[in-house]
Amino acid sequence: MPSASENQPPTAHPSPVNDYDALAEGYTAENEAGIANAYYERPAMLALAGDVAGRRILDAGCGAGPLSAELSARGAVVTGIDASAGMLALARRRLGEGADLRVADLRDPLPFADGAFDDVVASLVLHYLEDWGPTLAELRRVLTSGGRLIVSVDHPFALHGMQYLAGNRTDYFATYNWTEEWDMGGRTATMSFWNRPLHAMTDAFTAAGFRISVISEPQPVPAARELFPDAFRALSSSPSFLFFVLEAG
Repeated sequence: MPSASENQPPTAHPSPVNDYDALAEGYTAENEAGIANAYYERPAMLALAGDVAGRRILDAGCGAGPLSAELSARGAVVTGIDASAGMLALARRRLGEGADLRVADLRDPLPFADGAFDDVVASLVLHYLEDWGPTLAELRRVLTSGGRLIVSVDHPFALHGMQYLAGNRTDYFATYNWTEEWDMGGRTATMSFWNRPLHAMTDAFTAAGFRISVISEPQPVPAARELFPDAFRALSSSPSFLFFVLEAG
């Protein structure tokens, strides 16, 4: 995960943020091979999902589709949504023309019927949103009773520590925005995130009608030890992401 940068106040004419269309090719290459996604976050999401054969799964914020591909290979019936048409084009290239992929913003009502899915996976996407309430309500709506929402987000205390080491005296208990520049594949974009404390996350989940089944802080898979020795040691002692399994009541 890129390092935290100093909080930046909004400008009168802000440039576009979170432009995954611009970063699509470079981000996908990093996601495919880097330790953070390929050897840490994605294996943890798949382990939490477990046996998904025959389950209807919404991949909310599917990007170029690596998690969708893994879930499909394990027998799930997967629908993918993402706000970036550029990322979805790469997902369609990976998954085939018959894949159910749709442009949709998680801040808006979802184009699905009530109870349409057995599971929703939301991989490193909720931390882009300031207000989780409407999004979680929609994800709860499209889940069948007893369905699961499986979530990964930036670890709040990890980010707080990174900000502190960078000289930024942030308040762990506050929900605040921070930005940084990503340079991938020769393209640069400003990325904007919302950091919130653990209790704000759990409060939002329960307010939306979810029961917290699992809170997990996994480590990278052993195969990463030789490929990324320094990063492996860092992630093995200081997590970057936090994972939840939530059950729809």
